[in-house]
This record gives sequence, C-alpha cells and structure tokens, in this order.
Amino acid sequence: MNFTQKLLRLSQKNNSLLCVGLDPDPALMPEVDVVEFSRQIIEATKDLVCAYKPNFAFFEALGTDGLRTLEQVIKHIPGDIPVIADAKRGDIGNTARKYAHAIFEVFDFDAATVSPYLGRDSVEPFTDYTEKGVFILCNTSNASAGDFQQLLCDSRPLFEAVAMKAAEWNVHHNVGLVVGATQPKSLKRVRALCPDMPLLIPGIGTQKGELSSTVRYGVDTNGQKAIINSSRQVLYASRGKDFSADARAEALRLRGRINEARKCIDQSSE
Repeated sequence: MNFTQKLLRLSQKNNSLLCVGLDPDPALMPEVDVVEFSRQIIEATKDLVCAYKPNFAFFEALGTDGLRTLEQVIKHIPGDIPVIADAKRGDIGNTARKYAHAIFEVFDFDAATVSPYLGRDSVEPFTDYTEKGVFILCNTSNASAGDFQQLLCDSRPLFEAVAMKAAEWNVHHNVGLVVGATQPKSLKRVRALCPDMPLLIPGIGTQKGELSSTVRYGVDTNGQKAIINSSRQVLYASRGKDFSADARAEALRLRGRINEARKCIDQSSE
C-alpha cells in the first residue's frame, strides 16, 4: 500500500482531513516528559485524524537523545495512521539520498516534507521511494513566504512554477505539495494546477488561516487529499492535568468544522 492509499483509507475510516502536528515544546507542556506527553496526545486523538506530522526541529532541540525520543514517539502511533516527517530536507543528490534513507528506512516514515530549491536531483532520492509520499514546499504559511514564493518567474509567481515542476516530477504518483492556509487565493490556484495531488496545508489556528476557504480550495473533486494540519491549537489546548482530554475536545471540534465545510461544498455543487 502506498502513501496516498494509506491516507485515503484512514481519512475515510476516521471521516477526517485533520492532521495533528507533533511539536512537543517543554516550555508549553504540562509536567510530563516528551514521550509520555506525545503518547497521551496520540491516544486521545488517534480516531480523529488522517495523519500525524512530527516536526524534527522539536526533537533535535532536545539534544543527543532527541532522535531516540522521536523514535519512541513514532512507536506509539498505530500502524494504519500515516506519519509525515516534517523535516524540510533539501540538499545535493548524494546528501539527499542519505536524508531519504534516514527518514524512510531508519525511521520508517510514510512521507516527508522536502525543499525544491536545489532542483530535481535533490528531490529525486525521495521520490525514488515509490511507496512513500513526498511533500514539496510550494507556498508556505509563514509571514515572510512572499519574499521568494511570490516573485514573478516567467510572468507567474514562483510558487506556481514550483507546483508545475512538482507535477512534472510526479512520475511515481507520490508527490504532494505544502500550501499554507494563510493565502487562500494561492491555495485555490495550486489546486487548479495540481488537481489530483495531496496537499499538506498548515496555517489554520495559531497562524489565522481561515478554515472554510482552506477546505473549499484545498480538497480535490472527491472532497479528499487535503491534509489540514493543526499543531499548537490541539497540543496546547490546555496545560492542566487533563491536557489530553482538552486536546481531544479541540481535535473533535476542528474535525467537525472541517466536515461541515465539506458538506457545504457538496451542497453547493448539487
């Protein structure tokens, strides 16, 4: 089973487009260790998500034990749930091969985020893992994304050129795009350019992305293939002893809002 099949199967099973980002920050967590905190979040939300997305930075910041901690956290995720490595790798071919090996073989992630800046030979070592998903950074949700991504390239914004190039690289049908919820018009344009690709969509919640337009412009014609990520909004719904119950309540609320927006699309197309 390849990544997209696994994603669609779980999305349908859990009736969910919600991805929970696992960004454990000791400064925000209640007084439990990272593995236990993550385990409780996973246990509380595993029937509400379409994927989990551990962010490498939060584990690397823990020092020499950080990658061991990441490995332990991943083991608590049920095997039918896709796990996306938010690693944003991008380097020359030989180095990229090692990054791909580490993410896909050592840690056994189902997908990874990858930067396209160095071109095809920096992405191909990832796409060569044909059963894995590769999410190419396209139009990100951060405030300074436009410094480069909105620059004109042959009369079109650079992010559109990235989307079109990603479609060209999608020879194994395992490429997706990272497109932020904070710029709905750009999200709509990317979906038009790449109608069948999975889109990983950060930026709702803390970054103020608008949920209904994110759903409307992010899903494919079947109302699928949008992976709408929330990290801090779910993880730190509260910092009390009942943090996992509050995380579940927030995830349940978000999934409900996403599904309501999906219904509105269906009704408007009738």
